[in-house]
Amino acid sequence: MATSKDKAVLESIFHPHAPFGGISAEEEQQPQKHQEEEGAFDPELLEQARILEHQGVTAAEAGDVDGALERLDRAIQQLPERASTYNNRAQALRLKGEVASALKDLDVALKLSKGTGHVACQAFVQRALIRRLQGCEEEARRDLEQAASLGSPFAHQQLVRMNPYAALCNQMLSEVMGKLRSPRGEPQPSSGGEE
Repeated sequence: MATSKDKAVLESIFHPHAPFGGISAEEEQQPQKHQEEEGAFDPELLEQARILEHQGVTAAEAGDVDGALERLDRAIQQLPERASTYNNRAQALRLKGEVASALKDLDVALKLSKGTGHVACQAFVQRALIRRLQGCEEEARRDLEQAASLGSPFAHQQLVRMNPYAALCNQMLSEVMGKLRSPRGEPQPSSGGEE
């Protein structure tokens, strides 16, 4: 059974553009973007692969990682040149603790997508999240820069957070605002009226 923490991680993995919540209306229309990227595939094989991939993602979101992997493996067998499925299988592999295999799948997704488009954007974000967990900050930053250049607001937000100057400015601003709110030596106004 998936815990609430697992569900939050899944949400951030499968919907990386939604930083801390649900999917925006714009992201619900993402399959239209996939149509452009997948125009070269046989329509019947593509439909079968999409169904299996969707079932795999649904299984992972429900906490059935083994079932997810089984469906995603079948989708890859159905259409091995489709980048999206490698991206999603990478996340299921990561949830199972197979990080090295997840990174390999993300590399395949990036190769198949030629580092462009929606799938590449997601793969860069996913790989950056793994690299940050591994402590590889510079590699994570490069992946986030790629994702941001492909239009990911989440990647852009993460890059701002990783910027040491921005963190220092935020800390200094917080200290100044705190001093302005309660200058030293001055009594605080009471909330109960005049004395």
